[in-house]
Amino acid sequence: MALRIIIGLVLTAAAAAIAGRRLWWLFRIGRTGQPAPERIDALREHPGTQGETQVTEVIGQRKLLKWSVPGLAHAFTFWGFIVLVLTIIEAYGSLFSRHFAIVVIGTWAWVGFLEDLFAVLVLVGIITFAVIRLTADPKREGRRSRFSGSHTGAAWLVLLGIFLVIATLLIYRGAQINSGQFPYPRGAFASEIVGHWLHPLGAANAGIATTFIVLQLAVILAFGVFVTYSKHLHIVIAPINVLFSRRPNGLGPLQPMRSNGKVLDFEEADPDTDVFGIGKVEDLSWKGMLDLATCTECGRCQSQCPAWATGKPLSPKMIILELRDHAFGKAPYLLAGSDEARAALPDAVKAEAERPIIGDADASGVIHPDELWSCTNCGACVEECPVDIEHIDHITGMRRYQVLVESAFPAEAATMLKNLENKGDPWGMGESRRTDWMSDLDFEVPVVDGKIGDDVEYLFWVGCAGALEDRAKKTTKAIAQLLHTAGVNFAVLGPAESCTGDPARRMGNEFVFSMLAQQNIETLNEAGARKIVASCPHCFNTIAREYPQLGGNYEVIHHTQLLARLVAEGRIKPVTPIDEKVTYHDPCFLGRHNRVFTPPREIMEHVPGVRAQEMHRCKERGFCCGAGGARMWMEERIGKRINTERIDEALGTDPDTISTGCPFCLVMLGDAVAAKRGSGEAKESLEVVDVAQLLVRSVQPVAMAGGPGPDGAVGDADDRT
Repeated sequence: MALRIIIGLVLTAAAAAIAGRRLWWLFRIGRTGQPAPERIDALREHPGTQGETQVTEVIGQRKLLKWSVPGLAHAFTFWGFIVLVLTIIEAYGSLFSRHFAIVVIGTWAWVGFLEDLFAVLVLVGIITFAVIRLTADPKREGRRSRFSGSHTGAAWLVLLGIFLVIATLLIYRGAQINSGQFPYPRGAFASEIVGHWLHPLGAANAGIATTFIVLQLAVILAFGVFVTYSKHLHIVIAPINVLFSRRPNGLGPLQPMRSNGKVLDFEEADPDTDVFGIGKVEDLSWKGMLDLATCTECGRCQSQCPAWATGKPLSPKMIILELRDHAFGKAPYLLAGSDEARAALPDAVKAEAERPIIGDADASGVIHPDELWSCTNCGACVEECPVDIEHIDHITGMRRYQVLVESAFPAEAATMLKNLENKGDPWGMGESRRTDWMSDLDFEVPVVDGKIGDDVEYLFWVGCAGALEDRAKKTTKAIAQLLHTAGVNFAVLGPAESCTGDPARRMGNEFVFSMLAQQNIETLNEAGARKIVASCPHCFNTIAREYPQLGGNYEVIHHTQLLARLVAEGRIKPVTPIDEKVTYHDPCFLGRHNRVFTPPREIMEHVPGVRAQEMHRCKERGFCCGAGGARMWMEERIGKRINTERIDEALGTDPDTISTGCPFCLVMLGDAVAAKRGSGEAKESLEVVDVAQLLVRSVQPVAMAGGPGPDGAVGDADDRT
């Protein structure tokens, strides 16, 4: 008895010391990151929301269960170890008393049954994981799988460790049953089966029980130590990372630039002392550092990334892993207490400390520029991440440093940024062209001059694409016609409207974004804007969720939301049948970033004759068109074009029409369809239209509303004759 107590306590103390030392080292690295007081403030202000998140995402395994088979296997394993905490208590208690039972519940048959049930489910889970890893091995046939780049060797050790935990558990419990030491009279079915196998050993069962109790604790403690040195540290820190994550799921608005925990004021910023984006790993906030340590290397983000799927070097997973490995390699330098201590460090550590975050073409940096600039900000990575890592925030932080400090970014984007600064739109057309789309309407659209009138219900934010891009202008006309038909009083800013700054911000130029945003907020406030309807999801997201950071607070709605409501209220009545099969493409900044999935589909449901056909990747898992993250103004030179990949998927539904709710998507998908028509891969009649264009064709006669032209946009009556 004394010997097993001594062995158990010595093992526990040793494991606690080793694991504790590692955790303290990791904590110190995290503290080298920038302050993030906004995370603490959010937790204080919305404790209920964060508590609900812990219940649904951590305990409920919500994100993991989206992947039915691996998700269920993980849930079995996770829930199993929660329940098996009871068996760990029993194992420690058995060191001191052969007949130990947990107070009150320790002899209830259903508790013994529950313990054994989850022990079996854990075994089912790890067998499932083993099969998945064998069948998805990225080394086989050179395939790109979600495990490409992951440290799969450690995963096999963990699976072995979990198996040994369950094996030693069932063996010592079976031996306890045979030696009369087991606290549960019945119910522990798996332990009883093992006990039946061990029964012929007779009196030796008492020694087997003692031996395997000690082995059980040794395996658990060794597993615990191993976890602190591997990617499986997420078992400990994932709930903490989820607790301090942005809601919902880190998507929607980008965060303002911060230096030393405070929002950066460009007028007072000091380049020598302030932090401009992420230029060094220690420029990450402590939450960013926590992200690095929490990554499970599961590759779910990678599997859903449109850049990765089309052969580009970007993998959201590898961005995190590359930064994590760099942080660990630089750790001795970060933790050194003085310049003298740093000077005494090994040359390898000094070399790692001097590596730039973003390297040149010689790949000397931690992240290659092609990785950084391939991101579309679609949010698929953040949506899928089961531990709420915020990849977009880190990518944007690195872009900010590259643009504002290094002036290193794709050359073609320079023209777009210059146009935004000088002309207020990405194309450089200027304010005088912003009302051209109204020229052939048969009704007048009021342009705000001073204050918005009391009779105006909505300010229609047309957006740069809606006002200046030919295909998007036809969508703008359709929306205006529908609002006019419904009797909605609306007005536009016309020449007073300027780009919201979204392309600049997503590009990393926070300075230009701030300039444009403050200009627009001043314009909107002077006009007395109350309710805004926006046709572009990027404008919608920026005005509704990012302008409040600068004091611009408005009620903003997307045009599909407003049109769906007007149809439901009977103010718009689709009557003309459109006998077509239609597949809908979810814009990333409308759907995934802002959770607007239903209104566009409701509009199509009300159009007579339309037969909706969903693509395989839709709604939360919709696939990007390739335009986000300012990619619309950058050349796509590596791999397959993202818009082509999306159109290939759309063609799999054999549609007559592809609909969407975003002018960027309209352009990107329209270009891909045109290319497919040219190669004979798509039928000549295939169109790409906004849902408003479908609706206006059904509501108004063709001669009045116009219809879809060959480029997939709604045309004037003359275009149809």
